[in-house]
Amino acid sequence: MTEHFFTEAEFAEGFLQTNPIAAIKRSIAHENAQLKQRFHPQQSPTSLLNEKADFIDNLLSACWKHFLAEESAHQSLIATGGYGRSELFPHSDIDILIVLNQDFTDKIQDGLSAFSNFLWDIGLKPGLRTCFTNECVAFALQDQTIFTSLLEMRLITGNGELFDKLSKQIINTQLWSSERFFLAKMSEQEQRYSKFHDTAYNLEPNIKEGPGGLRDIQVISWVFKHHYNAQSLRELIKYGFLPGAEYDKLITARDILWRLRFALHTLTNRCEDRLLFDHQREMAALFGYTDNENNPDVEQFMQFFFKTVVDIERLNEMLLQLLNERLISSHETLTPIPITGNFSSIAGYLEVSHDNVFQKNPLAILEIFLLLQQSPSLKGIRAGTIRLIRKSLDLIDDKFRRNKQANRLFIEILRQPRGITHQLKRMNRYGVLAAYLPDFANIVARMQYDLFHIYTVDEHTLFVIRNLRRFALDKHSQELPFCNNIFLLTPKPDILYIAALFHDIAKGRGGDHSTLGETIAQDFCEQHDLSKQDTKLITWLVRNHLLMSMTAQRKDISDPDVIHTFALIVGSIQYLNYLYLLTVADIRATNPSLWNAWKDSLLKDLYIATHRALHRGLQNPVARSERIKENKKEANRELLKLGINKSAISKSWQHLSEDYFLRYSPDEIAWHTIAIAASKPQELPLVLLRPQTERGSAEIFIYTRNEAQIFSICTATLDHLGLTILDARIITTEDQYVLNSFQVLEQSGEAINDLYREIHICDSLRQGLIAKQVKISKNIHKQSRQAKHFPIETSVTFLDTPSNKHTIIELITTDHAGLLSTIGKAFNELDIQLHDAKITTIGSRAEDMFYVTDQNNLPITEEEDKHRIRNAMMRYLCNKN
Repeated sequence: MTEHFFTEAEFAEGFLQTNPIAAIKRSIAHENAQLKQRFHPQQSPTSLLNEKADFIDNLLSACWKHFLAEESAHQSLIATGGYGRSELFPHSDIDILIVLNQDFTDKIQDGLSAFSNFLWDIGLKPGLRTCFTNECVAFALQDQTIFTSLLEMRLITGNGELFDKLSKQIINTQLWSSERFFLAKMSEQEQRYSKFHDTAYNLEPNIKEGPGGLRDIQVISWVFKHHYNAQSLRELIKYGFLPGAEYDKLITARDILWRLRFALHTLTNRCEDRLLFDHQREMAALFGYTDNENNPDVEQFMQFFFKTVVDIERLNEMLLQLLNERLISSHETLTPIPITGNFSSIAGYLEVSHDNVFQKNPLAILEIFLLLQQSPSLKGIRAGTIRLIRKSLDLIDDKFRRNKQANRLFIEILRQPRGITHQLKRMNRYGVLAAYLPDFANIVARMQYDLFHIYTVDEHTLFVIRNLRRFALDKHSQELPFCNNIFLLTPKPDILYIAALFHDIAKGRGGDHSTLGETIAQDFCEQHDLSKQDTKLITWLVRNHLLMSMTAQRKDISDPDVIHTFALIVGSIQYLNYLYLLTVADIRATNPSLWNAWKDSLLKDLYIATHRALHRGLQNPVARSERIKENKKEANRELLKLGINKSAISKSWQHLSEDYFLRYSPDEIAWHTIAIAASKPQELPLVLLRPQTERGSAEIFIYTRNEAQIFSICTATLDHLGLTILDARIITTEDQYVLNSFQVLEQSGEAINDLYREIHICDSLRQGLIAKQVKISKNIHKQSRQAKHFPIETSVTFLDTPSNKHTIIELITTDHAGLLSTIGKAFNELDIQLHDAKITTIGSRAEDMFYVTDQNNLPITEEEDKHRIRNAMMRYLCNKN
């Protein structure tokens, strides 16, 4: 494409054409195409950003003069924001301020309306504000965001005197003092960070707004330029904020984000600042990344991005701390107050006693974080000391790591009653954690390319520790009171923190990260002189950190044999307490949206059942017959209390198998019994819904004659209604009636809390069962935007149950509408009896467990039968997709 730079005169000529809108649109398209062609992902786009701003300047100048004619010289057309800085990305917003002369007329109003409408017609979508000078100053006084945008305003065309008048009022008047403006920007940044969970490590990060993004650099620029009336960030060197090397690092990081943002705009043809899964693979290829062993291209690319933003986040913290010291702390006493021989406090911030502290005593690098924990009055670390820590990281070598005093300091940090999470995060941000634990360096900024881990591995690890710490704090006791109560029973909380620190430390190495992590944890414990008993518990927790969630979500925890097997692995109530807390903290730190009342209830039920088994004694397990007898007795007592007579209870229970009384709680049995006793054969199918059960989900109960396709029709209907099925239990009575129950939530993860919705669900199921087909035409099951980027290879695996009563079919595949219904049809064709289903959907990944027998109610043992079933299921799934 031939390069061509459009001048104001050429744009003016466009208005002489028959269709000026089309002509100017072509010019804009040509400019964008030219910019895209000249962009190189390995080269700075600075000149392209300036060129785009010049292009828009010429376009707006021509439009301004055309629509306002002779009045164009009397009003000011001003660029603000990124456009004011001449940093205009291909599809950035065009922020414009029009300052009016006092002699405002209807003619000017008409011209401005035509000007604005034309800009929209040609596709610019301007952010436009119109006001008089005094109004503009008043707005800036009231709103720091308006004041901020005016700090970088630039005259495009029009009345220069009017522009200069406004500039002097903004710069010379004390609309916002340096201190007030700094505090406003700090508050704004804090709010912005909270939208991203206070982490730069989100897996679909925002390049512009996220922590460590371009906005962090702009905040520094705004505060610095306002106080010093500086013209560029380079003056950070002049005023002693940054040495040349650190300034170059800041600009290099900014340049990387500019290149990424420019590439995103050209890739998506819109103002897209989010690195969505939709674009990450293409961006990785564009920036030259290719797959290698255990490290896919997209993970390498995202690690490159995360390391860039963490550099910016560190520099942002340090520079804002320096600005705080000069703008805020300068009003306070700056007399150093000695804390130790190595550190003093200045206005509440730690400072080294002299510049050679770390060189003379490298252990002081760890000591500073312990001091912050032990002195609640301390607010943080002064910027100069942060810089010294970063410069001294090479002192943390193998000799340092083997130093027993350093080991004791690190363990002491983990044993403090306060500040553990804050200081570990600070240590990670400054690079100390990765230097002290080289294995931790392997997971810094490492993404987990799936839909259920929304943070990088290191950030997830620190969130797990944060969650564990919250179990110890009264102010968070209402979040998960059961966990807080269990935490009180753990004699050594530091064991939990160490296990959390190592539970995912071997991610990205290939192999089983749990067993690899166990070895790393073992080495750490031995080096840090932990007792054999503590070492055994920590390494056991690392190896088994997934055990409890897998058992709760994928096995029938109503079965005493399952509980006994789990209890045998756990071995003691102490181990159970530690494992339960680590499991809850881990799931909640994976993705906040994954935690719900259902998972909470499952884990709590497993904990209580296992606690009971351990208390009873592993040599004396609960017999199935004993559990059945207990459930019957308790349900019977509840029913009699409710006025149901013994005859009605006996009649309702006479054809039910013992399996039913094992798999349902007394509360559920009582509810079912009342419904069955009141039903008449001609009224079937019976469909009931309890919106809130003990497990936090809705339970749907179906009682009808046994026929083929019941499971398929029910699951298809629930899927069409946009419900998530968590659990399905299927009981067939001796006289060929079925009792099906489904635990469901809304697809959002919330409970059903609308009476009309409850009635609609029950009616849809009933009508579908009567008609023997799904009666709803529109499926409102939604698959997430991200799901298509994570295709899951389908696998069908056969497992045995501890009791050998059933065969478990484990299905792993990509979740899609009608999945369970499709499986139900396959089972009908194969004459397979379905007794139970454990449904786990994480993002786009379905991990479902089906407890089945053959038509004679026997487990499936022959390999030939398993092969036939697997082929049939794969055929049905392929046809569905």
